[in-house]
Amino acid sequence: MANGTHNILIVEDDLQTKDLIARYLREHAFAVGAVTNGREMDRYLSQNRVDLIVLDLMLPGEDGLSLCRRLRVESTTPIIILTAKGEDLDRILGLEMGADDYLPKPFNPRELLARINAVLRRQSGGPAAGPTATRLKFRGWSIDLRMRELRDPEGAQVPLTSAEFDLLQAFCERPGRILNRDNLLSMTRGRPGGAFGRSIDVLVSRLRRKLDRSEGTSMIRTVRTGGYIFTPDVEQP
Repeated sequence: MANGTHNILIVEDDLQTKDLIARYLREHAFAVGAVTNGREMDRYLSQNRVDLIVLDLMLPGEDGLSLCRRLRVESTTPIIILTAKGEDLDRILGLEMGADDYLPKPFNPRELLARINAVLRRQSGGPAAGPTATRLKFRGWSIDLRMRELRDPEGAQVPLTSAEFDLLQAFCERPGRILNRDNLLSMTRGRPGGAFGRSIDVLVSRLRRKLDRSEGTSMIRTVRTGGYIFTPDVEQP
């Protein structure tokens, strides 16, 4: 749940929208920073700890897609992007660049609050795979469910966004099972399919790039019926 220890940064050049979001989040016990462009965002991030960024894509100067790409290179801080209604391509590009979620404008502040709380809950840790399981292994990789960390066979930590971690956890808890987009959405984001189903495809693509660096074939296999299957055997060490 929201509390004063969570600091949200809003990057939005429309002053009315920026003020509306900031006021609403403060009313729900968040600490809030609000800026209007990438230069101000960089300055704020250099001076403050931020738990989540609400990022508008249509910004003056460096646009939101470029900022999202740059942010994801530098950190795994959760990002929720705001897009104009109907800009499906920008939403997909934002997810490909590492955003955790998106919300089309115009939006209800209550829905944004719900999305923020959901992403923060995922970031802080989800339920374990079983009553006692906190760590799982597959093909030399290890995933720590409590610390929300993934390590490769050499022991190096592989950075994952909260959405990527949730997707990997869903696969690791159900190896060898066909999971369709609606299954995966309900396990990770808690929303039914529709247009959101394509966001799962983007997340799978991102996760594949991180997992399949040394693999001849992908660990996540596409099923013609519209789903995915995690092929490695998964065990508790």
